Amino acid sequence: MSTIAVALQPAGWTRLALPAMGTRFELVLPEVHASAGEAALAEITYWHARLDRFAADSLVAHLNRSAYAAPVRVDTGTFTLLSRALAVGRASGGAFDITLGTGVAAVELDEVRSSVRFTSADVRIDLGGIAKGFALDRAAALLRSHGVQRALLHGGTSSVVALGAPPHAPGWRVALGTVPDADVVALRDRALSVSANVERAHVLDTRSGVPVPVRTVAVIGPDACGADAWSTALLVLGARPAALASEWQTIFR
Repeated sequence: MSTIAVALQPAGWTRLALPAMGTRFELVLPEVHASAGEAALAEITYWHARLDRFAADSLVAHLNRSAYAAPVRVDTGTFTLLSRALAVGRASGGAFDITLGTGVAAVELDEVRSSVRFTSADVRIDLGGIAKGFALDRAAALLRSHGVQRALLHGGTSSVVALGAPPHAPGWRVALGTVPDADVVALRDRALSVSANVERAHVLDTRSGVPVPVRTVAVIGPDACGADAWSTALLVLGARPAALASEWQTIFR
């Protein structure tokens, strides 16, 4: 379970929220941009419907049923998401694995045809470790397209995107936990993801089946999609790998 304490709502701003992806998404932005905020929530709802592997009519469920029999063409957004997920899987040595243990090599992407193929009938993908961040990035991009320069978005108090900063502050203050002495970071045009194993055996290393030790990992970087994937990978790895670029900041506790 991952918990952060997000910044307070400034005066003259509005807070919007909806349930999606098994959690609660919220965004805070100036009241004059409320309509853009509603559009951002609709974007999150759209991706929830496409990426939920438990919904029979979702795109992920369709891939799980059909991508072994024949390549399945997907939209540009989904292809980008899968590319990012597989790239982190390879760079982390399989510590981040969307294939539920069969390995990232079992998913083949064809960039020319924008298609996905599974190499085994046993392959099933689950994008739960990266979907929240991806949806937040899409929502943030929509806000920017509507001229919103300041906003804070989070999914389940574990994934955050900060646009600009609140009035009279250098950044959005986000506490990495709810205890009084929790680390606090100031986010400005950055994304954050926190992953934690609060009880031994709560999280397993899918490569070995061994429980991950109790620890908390925070990753700060240019986008929430990457932050989500890497925080999950680092929770398993327990240390920063050489493959992680310098643009990503990591905090281990």
